[in-house]
Amino acid sequence: MQAWIFARRSERVLAHIRAMVFAAALLPLLRLVALGHADALGANPVEFVTRSTGTWALVMLCVTLSVSPLKQLLGWPRLLRLRRMLGLYAFFYAALHFGAWVWFDQWFDLASMTADVVDRPFVTVGLTAFALMLPLAATSTHAMMRRLGRRWQELHRLVYAVAVLAVLHFWWHKAAKNDLAEPMIYAAVVALLLGLRVLRRLAHRAPVGASARQAPLERE
Repeated sequence: MQAWIFARRSERVLAHIRAMVFAAALLPLLRLVALGHADALGANPVEFVTRSTGTWALVMLCVTLSVSPLKQLLGWPRLLRLRRMLGLYAFFYAALHFGAWVWFDQWFDLASMTADVVDRPFVTVGLTAFALMLPLAATSTHAMMRRLGRRWQELHRLVYAVAVLAVLHFWWHKAAKNDLAEPMIYAAVVALLLGLRVLRRLAHRAPVGASARQAPLERE
């Protein structure tokens, strides 16, 4: 009975957290809309919108990657239920970032976009990261999880590559302006979050290796 009560309370707490996270993740978009309505996007509105949406896509990626370590730290598996929503928000802001580049910066000029991708490596890397996000967003439903089975988890490990490419995209863009302070912060965060996963995998493999080394001694 106590376990049932605890489970119900956990579900209610998670529902409240989910609602707060959902609302908080919308705030950057609402801020952009409010600033645009007030004509307060600065001297270069296109750059402001493109930079803001790109930054928030990277923030959401980092937050998404932080869910698993937080679950381990807090010992609360239900926290994983927030990961899909956060991942979709990362895709949402990445799509806005891509759309701002296609529409406001390039005006749907295919030749200009092609030249931009060829001439500027940070654009190539950013476009690659967005392309990798497309199958992740398309397979984020419960139906696709059931349909793909184990392949779903393997596919969604692409998020690690997306995070690395997103940081590289930001780094190269800022390097052209000799402003690497902010990219270094995101690089450190992504390195930490991916490093924690590597350490956890190594920790899980350690007992297997230890038992394998002990086996000959036991047979003797």
